[in-house]
Amino acid sequence: MGRVTLVLGGARSGKSRHAEALARPRGGKATYIATAEATDDEMAARIARHREARGMGWHTIEAPLDLAGAVAAGGGPMLIDCITVWIGNLMHHGRDVAAEVARLCDVVARARAPVVIVSNEAGLGIVPDNAMARRFRDHQGEANQKLAAIADEVILVAAGLPLHLKKAQGPRRRGRAARIGRGRKA
Repeated sequence: MGRVTLVLGGARSGKSRHAEALARPRGGKATYIATAEATDDEMAARIARHREARGMGWHTIEAPLDLAGAVAAGGGPMLIDCITVWIGNLMHHGRDVAAEVARLCDVVARARAPVVIVSNEAGLGIVPDNAMARRFRDHQGEANQKLAAIADEVILVAAGLPLHLKKAQGPRRRGRAARIGRGRKA
């Protein structure tokens, strides 16, 4: 099984840069799974800046909706950027966010290659003043919790500085065998 790392942070916190450094291929190409859609000129320019900044060494897959499918199709190291934009896309297209997050978690947990996931920590601000924004914030928080539960490592980035919330310990083991393996030997 591949190692799963979740990188959280606020807007412009440095989380994507940190995640790219963790996932950057050493000699080979990694897959960059981008969730953004160029819905206007500003977003198109933002996407272009991101592509230019990350440079060569990445195979890019655009997956604004079927993120689980893109991860399942990937063969080597992967970077997903980002869950926050993906959730917004799902809501905009009327998709079942909880079902899609569960599907993604299942695929990521079974990935054979390392997966680095970028997501915003959206619950640190004020309570939004409208129902749609509150639903988005709730979906975001629930997705982060589910992804953190399957991740081997969780890092919060603030002001460009990483804070390890959950550190990987030894070889990756999951499921019943992992729980049994942690017990005392007779």
